[in-house]
Amino acid sequence: MVKVSEIFEKLNELAPVDTKLDFDNVGLLVGSWEDEISRVLVALDITMDVIGEAKSMGAELIVSHHPMFFELKSVTDSDTTGGRVLALARAGMSAICMHTNLDKAFGGVNDALTEALGIEDAEVFGADAVGRVGYVPEQGLRDFMAHVKGALNADGLRFVDAGRPVNRVAVLGGAGGGELIEAVEAGADTYVTADVKHHQFIDARELGVNLIDAGHFSTENVVVPKLAELLENEFPDLEVAISRAHCQPERFFQGY
Repeated sequence: MVKVSEIFEKLNELAPVDTKLDFDNVGLLVGSWEDEISRVLVALDITMDVIGEAKSMGAELIVSHHPMFFELKSVTDSDTTGGRVLALARAGMSAICMHTNLDKAFGGVNDALTEALGIEDAEVFGADAVGRVGYVPEQGLRDFMAHVKGALNADGLRFVDAGRPVNRVAVLGGAGGGELIEAVEAGADTYVTADVKHHQFIDARELGVNLIDAGHFSTENVVVPKLAELLENEFPDLEVAISRAHCQPERFFQGY
């Protein structure tokens, strides 16, 4: 069987941990480097549902995008973070988390998002070299939003319609509202990201750029199949599964 350390090494080749942003916490966050692994579950987040799913399939390792914790000072069942760590430890499972290093990696989150949306000739944008910007065939915003919603399996979208067609599109998976100006400076007429704040929608309208908030989960979960594929290719004897228990946590009320 393969060891946790060997799996980490392959993931680190894709997304070196030393490329993470300063605030981040990545790598092996729970478990032992020497544990032998026969089954691994890949998910965007390590939730209690995901831990239960991993236990039911006999997985010894969960690989996720989002870290389980950033500044952990205690592990108790009095808070949700501690409860998850305890649940993993009691089950004898390890957790590898690859976050901002996977965002910026070639073949990581934002390349997966670019591919999912059919953006061509993509290049890097942003001060942290995280986002991508490229081209789609010119089309109306409504048609493009229908494509985004379907391609990302998003439950709903929030948006600003700047009254211009979609052609040069910037993307940044997860909370990318703060990079709006950089997307505009990269020549984007349309920006797809998530967790957009009120004032950022106002800014988009005044800057004349289409802005689509497609949800944090939906803009990042596209990388999960890529991670699973990598592990399957590198470790043919490893049983790899993609989480079915984890989905977009927020829902949009559609009315009666």
